[in-house]
Parts: sequence; structure tokens; C-alpha cells
Amino acid sequence: MESDTTVRRIKPFGTQHFVAQDNDGALDRCGNNGYSADPKRKPEVSLYLLREALAASLVSVFILVLWGLVHLSLQQLVIGKPTGEFNAVRARQHLERITSVGPRPVGSQENEVLTVGYLLKQIENIRLETAAGPHQLTVDVQRPTGSFSIDFLGGFTSFYDRVTNIAVRLEPKGGTQHLMLANCHFDSVANSPGASDDAVSCAVMLEVLHSLANQSSPLHHGVIFLFNGAEENILQASHGFITQHPWAKQVRAFINLEAAGVGGKEVVFQTGPENPWLVQAYVHAAKHPFASVVGQEVFQSGIIPSDTDFRIYRDFGNIPGIDLAFIENGFIYHTKYDTANRILTDSIQRAGDNILAVLKYLVMSEKLADSSEYRHGNMVFFDLLGVVVVAYPARVGTILNYMVATATFLYLAKKASLPGNGGGRYVRDLACATGVAVLSWFVTLLSVLIVALLVTLLGHSMFWYNHFYASICLYGAAATGKMILIHTLAKNLYYGGVRLVELGDLYFDVSLLLWCCSLVWLTQQGLCSAYVPMLMVAFPLATRLLLAKEFKHRGASVKYSVLYLLGLALPYLHFMFLIWVVFEIFTPIMGRSGTEIPPEVVLATLVTLATIFLSSFFLHFIYLVRSTKWILAGLGSVFIIMFLLVSCGLFFPYSGSPDSPRPKRVFLQHTTRTFHNLQGQVESRDSGLWINSFDYTAIQHITPHIPEINDSIRTRCREDRPFCGYPWFLPVKFLSKKNWYLPASEVSPSSPLEFSLLSREETSWGTVKMTFSAKGPSHMSLYLMPHRGANLSTWSFGDGTPQFDLSGEYFVFYSHGLNAPTWTFWFEIQPPRDPDPSGPEGMISVAISSHYFFGEDQRTAQLEEILRRFPTWSFPSSWVSTYDMYRY
Repeated sequence: MESDTTVRRIKPFGTQHFVAQDNDGALDRCGNNGYSADPKRKPEVSLYLLREALAASLVSVFILVLWGLVHLSLQQLVIGKPTGEFNAVRARQHLERITSVGPRPVGSQENEVLTVGYLLKQIENIRLETAAGPHQLTVDVQRPTGSFSIDFLGGFTSFYDRVTNIAVRLEPKGGTQHLMLANCHFDSVANSPGASDDAVSCAVMLEVLHSLANQSSPLHHGVIFLFNGAEENILQASHGFITQHPWAKQVRAFINLEAAGVGGKEVVFQTGPENPWLVQAYVHAAKHPFASVVGQEVFQSGIIPSDTDFRIYRDFGNIPGIDLAFIENGFIYHTKYDTANRILTDSIQRAGDNILAVLKYLVMSEKLADSSEYRHGNMVFFDLLGVVVVAYPARVGTILNYMVATATFLYLAKKASLPGNGGGRYVRDLACATGVAVLSWFVTLLSVLIVALLVTLLGHSMFWYNHFYASICLYGAAATGKMILIHTLAKNLYYGGVRLVELGDLYFDVSLLLWCCSLVWLTQQGLCSAYVPMLMVAFPLATRLLLAKEFKHRGASVKYSVLYLLGLALPYLHFMFLIWVVFEIFTPIMGRSGTEIPPEVVLATLVTLATIFLSSFFLHFIYLVRSTKWILAGLGSVFIIMFLLVSCGLFFPYSGSPDSPRPKRVFLQHTTRTFHNLQGQVESRDSGLWINSFDYTAIQHITPHIPEINDSIRTRCREDRPFCGYPWFLPVKFLSKKNWYLPASEVSPSSPLEFSLLSREETSWGTVKMTFSAKGPSHMSLYLMPHRGANLSTWSFGDGTPQFDLSGEYFVFYSHGLNAPTWTFWFEIQPPRDPDPSGPEGMISVAISSHYFFGEDQRTAQLEEILRRFPTWSFPSSWVSTYDMYRY
């Protein structure tokens, strides 16, 4: 520690009465945190400043200890000993049997026969075992057909035919009128075993069903266990159940089990809408709670390009629910690495304990019978390291938030009203300091983004994908160093002559004010996440008030500094957990977010924002240390070394390590494209390997291994063809505008697509009605592109209103289960009054693509040959497809 007795010789800002100097050259010691009515009063005691090394050590240890506690809590999957009600070993056996059949895309034998057969056999065993008990168990295999539109991925329409649902109804033998719904899905994407997404949830549900059915005391209400077989086809089977199954009308609430990662803890990330009693049930019953209203509001904002069956039950069934998902290790989500052995038994145990306990609580609750009475209102909820969940009504949160904000403004107003702050001096000082702080944010963010741009231009984007802490060393060091530099310059140049303890006090108030403003704004927006700034205001303010005497008489003593950090521990611990969640979700997402979103900008922004937020109450310390030169030198050295290492390409983005894979995702389709003119004649025809990279690095790391895949074969979008003339499986062309087309031999599926125009008639209201038929594989995509001046007025899908995508085209996603009939559909189009001579012929272009995701048609010799050449750190997902376009 050093004593604050030195005089700055640089001209002080503002009024000359801010500080004064006695005959001995010592700065005046003022009461009231440095704002005194008597500028000539000498200090009663010497106020201390922190040594640079001590300040850096205290803050570093504080951050590292809290970060360690966050990771320790994440590794503690099960708290206490299992009760024995849920058997995780038996659930693991179910998981291994379900995944042993391999990938389970809709329409495949693996999904529709083998997995369905296994599930039905296990359910029948449970039924026979519990037949003498107080419950009855009814099984219904539903194969619905339907259609709906959804605003996911820019908006498209879905049509499904004979997809599979296994609905199991467990209820007292006397029957019941009110039902809970537990939902999982057993299908998977092509080329992935789908252990975490979502076989493990179905394994957990089987065991929960077994436990509940074996209860000796009867349930008050019933439970439907829905094993749905078409979720990966964008939520089709859940729509079929909730809109068509006769049991659906009795469902009062639901629990949905999902995954956006592999293993770890399942987190509650969506609840409602409204119905706070569901959150209260989870808080009361869950054995190992893990929940966040912040996750709910972030997910529902649409920032994360994903969706779950929760949306279907909420929007089409108008029922409330709880959405849970595994979020850890999203790097291998939807890849071949999503295998059963990567899911710890403790993960299964905690999920089973939680689901079983919450279901038991809800089916015994009277609130389920008449949930409308408890419907209104939202809940603020969050857990503290998975040990306990804090939950309270949003209206209580609003009152609490405004109370904390009022206390803060009263604290600041009291300072402003002190005798020595006449004429608004303190307010001016606070405003100027706030401006410095906000300016430092923008300058820091701009500086770090420049670094991110340089990394991108050097061709080393996503270096952190397999080396996360390298990004912290680069962008975190740059952000921290820039923040400290700006405030050091302000301290030495702008605030010359002002006592450092006064500046430290002032910048604490700045941090408090900025967090309080965010608290008020989020509360006014009606966001439950406002509890975060509430914690970040309440605890520091209380700490500051408790330590006011210590700071007033001794300044930045070691005792004060340690107690100050301890006062920040709880809000910072929770905030660092939220930071972990953000990076755990968004870092893997950058590996599947397409070629258009620059990941360096995203990650650099996230790291900088985390630095800004975490540093807010550490600005206090920047002004309470005599110097920061060694801190700046250390951060500068870390930044320079990391930048040089990144520039040299030392950090490769991907890994094929069996223990911790970080694969690069590449989609390959061996396709044949046929284009017909207005007369129905073949205008052109070609075949090739159509290649999509689903991250920003495109093919720069693939070309050295497969030289023929290079930018000379990069495609261009044909605007006169639906969806650029390529067989997009989903409407995501806006995410991946860079793709490549390597000429190849023609594909010849054993079950080729049959597509024909059945009828064309002019209606009395001036439209043209066209009816088509299509018969092909289980997955097909229909693209409709009205020409300029023409528009679709109605069609046979969904509610009859055409749902267009982001570019004004129409995308219809089709899938079917086994033994589906020919797909027949129609639409009406209003012809253009004045045809565009520069556009394509006719009034509409219709294209259809077929996708062969399984069986003998999924592979070709040429596809197999090129797949063998891909490096081990890549995950090429491949299949055969066709694309046929017609003009009308």
C-alpha cells in the first residue's frame, strides 16, 4: 500500500476548489468521500492506495476463484445420493439399444420399425409388470397427416404424412380428466446416432414411466408420455399429436425434453407462457435444479437459430409447459460423435431424478385441474450454482427492482446535496465521469473489433473453436488493456491534481449509476432478466455503505479491498455463470451458422462485452492504484504474443480427437438437376457434388486435402430459378451463400421422384388453379417462385395462406413415414397483368427436390470416394438428391 500524499502537477479539471494543498504539499483530506464544504481542512489520517501488484493479484484471484467455482458446480451433476426411484443404469441400457440401430431419420426402417418396435416392447413389459397395481396404461400408435406454417428460418410451410407418434397414457384405473404431457423424440438427423438429441430423453422417459407406473399410491391426474418420431423434420410429429389426437384436449401442461449439446446438465430455458405455477412446481420438486429466465428470454428473442416442440404445444395447443435441454458440448451436436458413451450416467441420473420429481409433483397438484386460476403472470427464476433456485413473481420483481433503483438514486442524491457540492458540482463530475466510462466502452469495442477484422483478413478465423482460452488471451487482453489505458490516461491527464481516492469513489458511483440505468430500462421493458442488474446494483451498494467508514478513514486499505471484493462475490459469481452459458452456447453455434456471419466479430464482441460488464466495479480500483504501467505491460505482452501466434496459424480451428472432437461441418449432395422450359421440354441438365460449408472458413482448410474442391467451382445464384437452382433441404440459403459444385456423374435412385401436373384450370375470380402430384423418398422440398407481377393467392397447405420466406419465394418442407400415399397439392396464382419481358417465361417457376437420407440410394461410388478423402477433423454429412424445375 502507498499513502495518498502526492500532488499531481497537471492542471485539475473543473473547479479549482475540487482539491486544495496545504503548506506541506499534502492533499487535503476531506470527509464525505472527498466532497467537503471546507477545502482548507487538513487530513486527519493518511489515506492509502493499493500497490499495483497487489491490486492486480486481488482482482485476478477473485476472477479465477469464481470461475473455478462455476466449473466445479457444472461438474457436480448429482447432489447427494440417488433415492433409488429412478434407475439410471436401466435408462442407459435403453439409450444404448435405441442408438445401436444407427441414425434414425423419418421414413427409415431404423426409425419407423426398429426403434418403434423396441419402444413398444418396453412399454408392453411395463404394462404387464404393473397390471395389478392402481394404474392403467394405454398405448396408442398415431400416424398423423397434416400441414402448418412456421416463422422459423425466415418462414416456411411444413407438410407431413403418416409420421409416427407413440402415445402412452398412464392414469388411475378409475380414469381422469386432466393430463400432463411429457415429450421426447426418438428420430435423429441423417448421419448422426442422436444419443443426446434425443434418444437419452426417451430413455429417461421410459424409466420415469416405469417408476410412476409402479407407484403403490394412485396418481390424482394422468400423464401422457409422447415418444414422437418426427421432431428433426421441424416439429412435425408434435403438431400431429396436439392438433389431431383425441387425448390432446385433456392436456393441461407439458414438459419437453430436448438437447442443443451432448450431456452435462439439463437446463430449464423456457417456461410458460405465463402460468408461474409451473416454475414454482419445478423449484419445489426438482432434485438438482438448473434454470435461468435469462436463457428463456434470449432463446425466445430468436438470436439462437433453433426451436423445439415447446413452440408447437404453446402456439397450436395453447398449453403452458417447461422446456429442458442439454446444452454442453454443442460442438458435436448433430454429428456422428453424438454417441451414447459420451453421456455420463450421472447426467442420466440427474435428468431422471428431476423429471420424475416434477411430474410426480404436478400430477398430484390441484393446480393442474384448474390451471386457469393460476395462469396470469410471469416468474423471475434463476439458480445459484445448481444448489438452489430462486423464484418469485415478476410483479414482485418489478417492485424489488424499483426499490433498489430508488435506493441508488437516493444514495447519489444525498451525495449531490452535501454542502461542499453546491452548484451541481457533484452532478457535473458524475456526468463527466460517466461520459469517460461510456467512451471507454466504445473505444474498447472498436479496438477489439479491428483486431478481429485483422485476424479474419489474415485467414485465421475461428482459431478459438478448438482453443477457447486463446480467444480470452487475445481479445480479453486487448479489451482489458484498452479499458485500463483509457482510464489511466484520464486519471493522469484529465484529472490531474485530483486525489485518487476521490476518483475511486466517483467511479464506483459511475458503475452504480450505469447498472441502475440498465435495471430501470429492462424493468420498463417488462423483462424478467432485469434481476441481473438488480443484483449488480444491490450488493455493491450495500457493500459500499457497510464499508463507508473504512474507506473514509483509511482509503483503499487491504482490509477494505478484500471486503469490497467479498461483497461483489455473489452477483459476480452468478454473472460469470451466465457468461459461461453464453459462450457454451454461442461458441459451438459459430461452427454451424453459415458462411455469412463473421465469427470473429461475434466472439470478439462477446468477449469485449463480458470484459466491460465484469470490469464495471473494478474501475474503482484503476483509480485507487498509484500506477498501472506494469499491468498494461503485462496485458500488452500477452496480446502481442497471442496475436503473433494466431497470425502464424499455430491454433488450428478443428480437431478429430476422439476425446474432444471439434469437427468442421460440411454438407455434400450428389445431385442431378433438370430444368424444363415453358413447353415442358428439358432445357438443361447436369450432375455434380453440391458442397456447403456451414461455417465462415468455407473450404480454405479442405482444399489442401481435396484440391479439386476450390473456389474455381464456386457457384453463383441464378435469380431466375427457385432457390438459386439448387436442392436446399431447408430454407437456409441466406445463411450459406457460398457453395461449390463439382461436376460428377448422374445419379440414378432406385425409387426416382415422380412429379406431374394433374390439372390446370382458370377460376371465375381470375386466378389459375394448378394441381400436382409427387411421389418420392421420405424427404422432399417444394419451391415456388411467382414471376414478377404474379402472386399466390391461396394453396392447400396450412391455413390456406401462403407463407413466403425471406427472399419472397415459397418453401414447402415435405416428409412421410411408411406406406404413405402419393402427395397431392394445389395452389392458385394470380397471373401478371404485364409480363416482364426480361424475366423468365410464364407466371411461376415450380421446382421440387428429393433427398435420399438412408438406404441404398443414400450413397454413390463417387460420393464414397470423395468422402474417404476428407480429413479426420471434418464431419461431411452426405446424401443423394435430385432437383427438377418447371415453368408454367
